[in-house]
Amino acid sequence: MSETISFPCYFVTKEGDGTFRGAVAERTTTDLPAGDVLVRVAYSSLNYKDALSASGNPGVTRKFPHVPGIDAVGTVEASSSDAWKPGQPVIVTGHDLGQNTWGGLAGFIRVPAAWLVRLPANLLARDAMSYGTAGLTAAQCVEALLARGVSASQGGEVVVTGASGGVGSIAVGILARLGFNVAAVTGKPAAAELLTKLGAKTILSRKDVDDASGKPLLAQRFIGAVDTVGGNVLTTLVKSMQRQGVVAACGLVGGIDIPLTVYPFILRGVDLVGIDSVECPQEQRERIWSNLGGAWSLPLLQEITTEITLGDVPTHLARLLKGEAVGRVVVKPVK
Repeated sequence: MSETISFPCYFVTKEGDGTFRGAVAERTTTDLPAGDVLVRVAYSSLNYKDALSASGNPGVTRKFPHVPGIDAVGTVEASSSDAWKPGQPVIVTGHDLGQNTWGGLAGFIRVPAAWLVRLPANLLARDAMSYGTAGLTAAQCVEALLARGVSASQGGEVVVTGASGGVGSIAVGILARLGFNVAAVTGKPAAAELLTKLGAKTILSRKDVDDASGKPLLAQRFIGAVDTVGGNVLTTLVKSMQRQGVVAACGLVGGIDIPLTVYPFILRGVDLVGIDSVECPQEQRERIWSNLGGAWSLPLLQEITTEITLGDVPTHLARLLKGEAVGRVVVKPVK
């Protein structure tokens, strides 16, 4: 790993007045952190966490200057680990990538060997980033429902909140492909057509799943839920589950508090499952990436994906922070 290579990246600095500034910059592989494997990045993607990192959120990134990007796909350039050889196609998502370790919005990353997953032969590199952490998280949610007995044969509705976002849109597509009756919740009326194409049978507004009555239980409606929002929306979903219903929770943009009684859990047997995509077990990562390239692949993946360059990153990060993003954004760091 002695050769020094220059590469472009989206470089975020902390200015003297405490503000944060991001811009495209050139760096070299000697600037990268220590690690077992140097990866030449083919594509990255944008996530809400990247927007938080680039804006200096201390809960995500504490050390600056910094390169965000919690997702990357590419090929091994050099390795000190016997597990990885130059030329192997790999995916890196989660762990500390793009948080306090320089991330995928760059021509190269250097990471521990344990963070890498082989890119399955049935999955194109660009498609891997169309899914990215969002797809991994959505698939984890689906696995959580299936593992706890939620079945399309039940005939009831599975609800997905934040359905026009990255996790939500992919979850809608996977669930529909598996035969579920999907109710998609979105605050963007213009997204209804795309969500219907992805397989949603019903489009709900945010107010439909944001109950303010304070009742400990609501009418039984859903057999399962993928919640990307949190807060009172998550509370409403738990209280609206049918008996033995399962809620997979993976987001917090709507708040971190969930005012609940024990009634949904002890009177209806509702299961609330937390989803952690950052430290997802390696075996599960490999299984999910294989499924995303095969049985769970989305025919309309390209319709929910926008490809950009590093120069376009600021505009799209701002849209993420404002809640205006729809679908997935793939970043090609090197033209």
